[in-house]
Amino acid sequence: MSSRGVLVGAASLAAVLLGLMVVYALVSGDEAAARNGQSGRSDEAGGDPATADRPAGPQRPAPATQPTSAPARRAPRPVTPRHVRLPYLRHPRILIEKADHRLTVFDGNRPVKTYRCAVGAGRGDKTREGDRCTPEGQFRVCVKNPASNYTRALGLDYPNAEDARRGLRDGLITRARHDAIVEAVSQGRRPPWNTPLGGEIMIHGAGQGRDWTRGCIALDDADILELYPAIGLHTPVTILP
Repeated sequence: MSSRGVLVGAASLAAVLLGLMVVYALVSGDEAAARNGQSGRSDEAGGDPATADRPAGPQRPAPATQPTSAPARRAPRPVTPRHVRLPYLRHPRILIEKADHRLTVFDGNRPVKTYRCAVGAGRGDKTREGDRCTPEGQFRVCVKNPASNYTRALGLDYPNAEDARRGLRDGLITRARHDAIVEAVSQGRRPPWNTPLGGEIMIHGAGQGRDWTRGCIALDDADILELYPAIGLHTPVTILP
């Protein structure tokens, strides 16, 4: 074969190969376009190229919500050691915290000693005779009994004027009894204790280990013996839930 024939043959083979490459490129492009159309995703749409065509697997259940921890129960605050004596009080007042079973003695605004105490076996604020609840609110010492069956006793002016208004509103007492309670409290005397609202709420002795009283506040005998002489008539007493 002449040199010219060899050149013509090589050119023809090159043309055939080029045509085959063009056809292969067109076919490959169509297949890729078809795959993209089936998946419905594209890199521009934010799909992950590594997972865009991967069939969706079973959905994993959402993690269960972890239960929130219950609030830690508040430990009772410590009371004053018994060997620490109650000082002389110029301006005594008493704070009773029922939930904490604490009776705190103040001299003015300064707390000077705390005692552990028991309260009524009922729950909540006192509303009537026999509910065994310790009343809540602002009171004053109106009676001192050195010969109490419970060692010593400081009587409180429950029911007070607020209790009388509530009792009248709820139909528990008459207008006459309401007026008698309000007048006694305003004059610093013992209010009537024989009404449906109840009465004879005392700070007394006989023990503080459990809530056992019918509404009174109970201390250990040694504590009421210390507290009793330091608290005079008309001393303010606040009782909190």
